[in-house]
Amino acid sequence: MRILLAAAVVMAWAGAAEAQAPPATSDYSNEANWLCRPGRDDACAVNLDATIVNADGSIGMENFARASEPAVDCFYVYPTVSNDPGVNSDMTANAEENAVIASQFARFGSVCRTYAPLYRQVTLTALRNAIATGQPIDPAAGQLGYADVAAAFRYYIEHDNHGRPFVLIGHSQGSRMLQLLVQRELDGQPLQQRMLSAMLAGFNSTVPDNADVGGDFRAVPLCRSNTQLGCLITYVSFRADAPPPANSRFGQTAVSGRHVACVNPADLANGGTDTTLDSYLGARGAGQSSLTAPQWTSSGAPIGTNFVKTPGLLSGRCVRHEHGSYFAVTVHGDPTDDRTDVIVGDVMSGGRVMADWGLHLIDVSLVQGNLIELVRSQGAAYAAAHHQH
Repeated sequence: MRILLAAAVVMAWAGAAEAQAPPATSDYSNEANWLCRPGRDDACAVNLDATIVNADGSIGMENFARASEPAVDCFYVYPTVSNDPGVNSDMTANAEENAVIASQFARFGSVCRTYAPLYRQVTLTALRNAIATGQPIDPAAGQLGYADVAAAFRYYIEHDNHGRPFVLIGHSQGSRMLQLLVQRELDGQPLQQRMLSAMLAGFNSTVPDNADVGGDFRAVPLCRSNTQLGCLITYVSFRADAPPPANSRFGQTAVSGRHVACVNPADLANGGTDTTLDSYLGARGAGQSSLTAPQWTSSGAPIGTNFVKTPGLLSGRCVRHEHGSYFAVTVHGDPTDDRTDVIVGDVMSGGRVMADWGLHLIDVSLVQGNLIELVRSQGAAYAAAHHQH
C-alpha cells in the first residue's frame, strides 16, 4: 500500500498530455455523475454526529446540523481512492468514494451547498502496478481525470453557481486537479473574485522563499487572515516528532528559490504558533492502509458514531527547516488520564509505518473543524464586502 493516495505520482500527469487532443469528458448534466449536489439524498446526506471524548474519559455528543440556506458553495475533488481495475476509474461510485466523502467533505454541508463530481481518476490499482513494474503511468490518464474535473467545474459555474461565492476543497490527487484548475481558469482572472479560498491539502504547492505568491500561482496568495479572500490554504502533515525523511513525498521541493507552502488552518496569521486543532477523527481508523483506531478511553466506553472529537489532544504549527516545510502535529497525550494517547493516520505497509507519507491519511480530518469555520468567516467577509445579507 506504499502507493496509497500517491500525490507525488500525480504531480506531472495532467500537464504532460497538452499536445494531444483534449479527451472526451463525462456529462455533468447527468445527475448520476455527481457524488454530491444540493437537495439530494446522496453521498453527502450521511450521519455526521460525533462523539466527544474528553481527557477525563467522559463522553459527550455533537449532533451535526446541515445549513438550510447557505450563502456559499463548496466544490470538492477527492483523493486517490478508487480500487477499480483499470488505469482510470469508471464513473460508478463504490464504497471507497462514498467513504471519503463522509470523512473529508460532507461535514462542510454545515456551512455551504455541497458539490462533488465523480471523475475518472488514476486508480490505486494503476499506482500499485506502476510501483511493482517500474513502468510509468501514461500521462494521458491524468489528463483524462483533469478533463472531467474541469468539465464538472464549468458545468457548475454555468448552471449552478449564479454568481455565488465558492470554496474549492481537495486532497492529494484531488488537490493536484484543483491546483491545475486554479492555474488555468481562476488565477488572476475575474472568477478568482468569487473564490473565497482554495483549500488544497496533502499536496506540495510552492511559493518563493520570501513571498506568499508567485510560485505555483501568479495571483493567488497564501491566506493570512480569516477574512482574506481569493487565497490559498495548503499544508502537508507530519508528526512533530517524525519530520519528513530525505525521501519524503511531501514538504520538499527541488525548485530553487522555492519551498512547499504551509498555512496553519487553526491560526492563519501566526502559522508557526502551536495551536489547538479542531479535529474530526474516524472512530474506527483512517480508512485504507490505516491501523485500527485505539480504544478511546481506558474504560472502553462504546463509541456509537463514525466520528470522534478529542478536545485538547492535538495541536499543530507550520515549520520550515532542513527537513522541509510542513504542518507539524503534536499529540498531547497524558498517561495519567483516561483518554487514549494515540491517534492513527500513518500509512502502513506490512505492519511498518511509511515515514515518507507523514499523516497523509488524516490531513483533512486533523483540521476539518478549523476549515469549516474558515468557510464561515470568509463567507461573512464576502457578504460584508458585497453588502449581502
